[in-house]
Amino acid sequence: MRIVFAGTPEFAAQHLQALLDAKRQVVAVYTQPDRPAGRGQKLMPSPVKQLALQHGIPVYQPQTLRDPAAQAELDGLQADLMVVVAYGLILPQAVLDMPRLGCINSHASLLPRWRGAAPIQRAIEAGDAESGVTVMQMEAGLDTGPMLLKVSTPITREDTGGTLHDRLAELGSRAVIEAAAALEAGTLKGEVQDDSLATYAHKLNKDEARLDWQRPAVELERLVRAFNPWPICHSSLDGAPVKIHAAQLSTGQGAPGQIIEASKDGLEVACGEGSLTLTRLQLPGGKALAVSDLFNSRREQFAVGKALE
Repeated sequence: MRIVFAGTPEFAAQHLQALLDAKRQVVAVYTQPDRPAGRGQKLMPSPVKQLALQHGIPVYQPQTLRDPAAQAELDGLQADLMVVVAYGLILPQAVLDMPRLGCINSHASLLPRWRGAAPIQRAIEAGDAESGVTVMQMEAGLDTGPMLLKVSTPITREDTGGTLHDRLAELGSRAVIEAAAALEAGTLKGEVQDDSLATYAHKLNKDEARLDWQRPAVELERLVRAFNPWPICHSSLDGAPVKIHAAQLSTGQGAPGQIIEASKDGLEVACGEGSLTLTRLQLPGGKALAVSDLFNSRREQFAVGKALE
């Protein structure tokens, strides 16, 4: 079976690696154009491109797949199946119709729960009890296609956006291998999604990572976990930005944003309901450190009665 793979970030690269480990014939890789990154803003290839080049797989990076020339190039690959994982470009109907078995997508949500760009983080933020991966047959709508295979995993109280991402990448990789084999054998049939159960997982942005201490502590604690490792929740203390990498629920009371306890165990900050004990912080010019490593040298800065804004 001739497979064309389309994907861009590390989540997708793990799926591509799984296909290669399974000795699947990946005849080409599609990924987004190289983007500037780092302080030097040098053009950097995506994780998927880097992996493909390591294995000598041809790489295509069109700006759009609506271009007739790009479509003709793809059609010439004579793919039996196109596997799409976090590609980032819209696949028009002409492209969806090209492979003999169509296009399948590994989406990091138990569809139709979270459709869209950030299902992993939105599931944690919302307090969902579980997440998972859905392999679906792609159609023109956004994550609306028939569901072919689902795998689930609990969301624990310790999970961050990063840990759940890594677990779902592993689950999704195995699911795509299983789905590809079943499609090839003709034993897989899709289940239509119930659109009334769908929620849109909006793209993350740095503005919503600023903590509003008027909100309940339970919501802020989930936000801290969901937005780690990006964009990282933040606040300010004495006018200086503070990034909050980890926090725990507490039961103290006080004016929202006020430090009500301060020790090596953490900074307990009052919220609209309950309180949040901040345990890992990043101060300007420094790296993320446990409060226990910061407290002695910053005791006055972290004094009880001060307020985060």
